[in-house]
Amino acid sequence: MKQRVIWGAIALVIFLPFLLWGGLSFQVFVGLLAMIGVAEMLRMKELEFFSLEGALAMLGAFVLTVPLDHYFPSLPLPIDSSFSVYGILVFLLLAGTVIDSDDYSFEDAAYPIASSLYVGIGFQNLVAARMSGLDKVLFALFIVWATDIGAYMIGRRFGTRKLLPKVSPNKTIEGSLGGVVCAMVVSLVFMLVDKAVYAPHHLLAMLLYVALFSVFGQFGDLVESAIKRHFGVKDSGRLIPGHGGILDRFDSMIFVFPIIHLFGLF
Repeated sequence: MKQRVIWGAIALVIFLPFLLWGGLSFQVFVGLLAMIGVAEMLRMKELEFFSLEGALAMLGAFVLTVPLDHYFPSLPLPIDSSFSVYGILVFLLLAGTVIDSDDYSFEDAAYPIASSLYVGIGFQNLVAARMSGLDKVLFALFIVWATDIGAYMIGRRFGTRKLLPKVSPNKTIEGSLGGVVCAMVVSLVFMLVDKAVYAPHHLLAMLLYVALFSVFGQFGDLVESAIKRHFGVKDSGRLIPGHGGILDRFDSMIFVFPIIHLFGLF
């Protein structure tokens, strides 16, 4: 626990300045985190990320994360530039099925493509939230953090019934519900202090949405647990001692930010 607290504080000290600065520095920083996340996905499957396939997959997550439209407005594209460039990278990955058809199949290409999309979409919405306003990002982060802490504390104290033991044997139904309640309480305080953060929704309706966001965050955690269990690894990486890798820290956020975006909060 001491190691987790120390390294968690160090990671926060590194992350917060970029979050506060925003702009290009934050976008590039988050893009690099997305690339590391994809590298962790490849590593879990024992694929070499220092390869053309790995480079294309990691670059795919990066271009999804960084809003290219803001820096290349002259590109004559009828749709989002980031997705257009990402599509080209996907085509290059699929080209491997032609160039090396004996050893590289569509199924082989599907994993790095899915990994870059899974990671890239989540981090893309993190960047979009920061572009909308610092309060939007903090609101989402507080929901995720309150859910994680509440689920852990309530689960340890009152947890008896397993939630999904085949996926994550330590998680309980009581802990999951406790995480939702904690997220609602923390978000209520946040919204009372900053009423603009939940516009244009009503406060009571927003509390119900927060419960949904909390569930999505827990589902994101479970998805990452299922991936790790499938590949027989404990952590996605070893970047942060006591915490694991980037995906171990951002798995809930990858699911929460897109659903918050869908509800029009940023």
